[in-house]
Amino acid sequence: MELLSLISTDHVAAPDRSDFWWGAVAESIVPVHRSSDQAANFRAEMRSLDLGASQLTRGRCVPFQARRSPALIRRSDPGLYHLSMILRGRSHISQADRQACLEPTDLVLYDTSRAFHVRMEAGDRPAQDTAPGLTDGLILQFPRDLLPLPAAMVERLLLRRTSGQGGIGGVLAAVLRQLMTRPEELSPQDIARMSTIVLDLVAAWIAHESEGESWLPAGDRAAALFVQIQSFIEQRLAEADLTPSSIAAAHHISTRYLHRLFQRQELTVAGWIRHRRLERCRRDLADPAMDGHPVNAIAARWGFTDDSHFNRIFRTAYEMPPAAYRREHHDRNMLSGVRERSTTGR
Repeated sequence: MELLSLISTDHVAAPDRSDFWWGAVAESIVPVHRSSDQAANFRAEMRSLDLGASQLTRGRCVPFQARRSPALIRRSDPGLYHLSMILRGRSHISQADRQACLEPTDLVLYDTSRAFHVRMEAGDRPAQDTAPGLTDGLILQFPRDLLPLPAAMVERLLLRRTSGQGGIGGVLAAVLRQLMTRPEELSPQDIARMSTIVLDLVAAWIAHESEGESWLPAGDRAAALFVQIQSFIEQRLAEADLTPSSIAAAHHISTRYLHRLFQRQELTVAGWIRHRRLERCRRDLADPAMDGHPVNAIAARWGFTDDSHFNRIFRTAYEMPPAAYRREHHDRNMLSGVRERSTTGR
């Protein structure tokens, strides 16, 4: 997809608008079963910003209900988290045995690999309303494995309504809103850098909301220690001597106990370090500001000193060699720049 795309029902014949819209939702977000009391007067639009590893979408639509069923999940399961933020109207979301009712500026996280039901209602009509009767909200979607946090911690936060008006939630909400206010003013380089910043903010928000929570069995101090160790690793990915033994020594625990902490999360220490280093390499390869750095220099910067080994594991992780990944993103950034110049010159 283009870095910035706009889909609207304005130029679609009225009888075809609903099918057109939900087909676009299935392609851009996830397939759902849907219904609306305003099917005969259907209106909607969405603007999506491609952030590389993630996608931010602002959607305006008449009130609706959407249900993602187990059958749809079996047919299409991209393994995504959705971070939803309401801008206007009210949203009622249920998944498994949890429910969340959201007002404007509220944030909620849910899992698209599990069945869910969403009901969107129109809110009070403000003065000088430019889109009467439309709900309005943001969805940030990203692969579950991009979060550098224990699955048990994220699980505790699913479908928990949190405020986007203050604290780290307010920072995250402000960044998401600002990204979609004038996305056309962002260069491809800006967007490439924002991808990492946004996901780091999401991780910080989840960690903050989990503070003091017994997201592992009550009284288990290993919970806090595990998060501390992951933060320690994240800050030292560029260090060549980052090993299980050095990590264990820094936290005054045995290497055996360190491995046990990761096994409880169905992870390995070496596998986690490798995964996070690969993500840093992927980010740098997509960043136009790093075009002057050879692929092997970027790999070495994040601890990969064997070129053939790096090429092999990068290809396994991202389904293409690192040089091809860089070319693909470079070409896309160039095309986006051409489109921007062409649009500006009209």
